[in-house]
Amino acid sequence: MTADQVAPTIIRRYFELAGQPDSEDYFALFADDAVVEDESTEYRGIAAIREWRRAVSRVSYDLTDVQDTPAGTVVTATITGDFPGSPFAGLRFRFSDYDANVIRALRIAP
Repeated sequence: MTADQVAPTIIRRYFELAGQPDSEDYFALFADDAVVEDESTEYRGIAAIREWRRAVSRVSYDLTDVQDTPAGTVVTATITGDFPGSPFAGLRFRFSDYDANVIRALRIAP
């Protein structure tokens, strides 16, 4: 079984949509008051998450590990795209608050 097969459905959906051009399906994954932290900057709410997405390069994801922890689900991935240092292995996506319908908190950091 591959890492993406063991991830919860909403997290698998996140990675399916995250590598594509933005769509309402992607933003619908997040709660209205969701928080995404990327490169030590916090984006709170859908409007801020939209701005963050406009500013980041499109990348592809190769999920290498999925771990359920007391603090949530941690997905480790290699990302590849048009950015310095590509590909980058070992990036961790920490989904600390989510349910079957929405993501409320996501922290992206090595």
